[in-house]
Amino acid sequence: MDRLAQYRTIISQALRDYAQIPYAYGEIESKVIVDKDQNEFLIVNVGWNERRRVHGCLVHVELRDGKVWIQRDGTEEGIVKTLLQAGIPKEHIVLAFQHVQRRQHSGYAVA
Repeated sequence: MDRLAQYRTIISQALRDYAQIPYAYGEIESKVIVDKDQNEFLIVNVGWNERRRVHGCLVHVELRDGKVWIQRDGTEEGIVKTLLQAGIPKEHIVLAFQHVQRRQHSGYAVA
């Protein structure tokens, strides 16, 4: 299995695992969206918390130029930790939610 295929599998499984964690409040469902053609992976939350509509992106991961770009990470523990434990090296992970000037000090890939 090539590296990108391996990363697709790791990311997809990690998001499925996160989506199984139930919310402690409201009627909220977590949906995993995977577009392997565009290399986009998301968890979207949909539902209601009392009378308030809930709809938004919890996690957005993208494969770009052979690296894993974390565009959004709204998880409590952090998707990065899960990806590292699954075998994706730090130098292949870009913390895209951080400004490029801060990334150079993060210990992760800059771009």
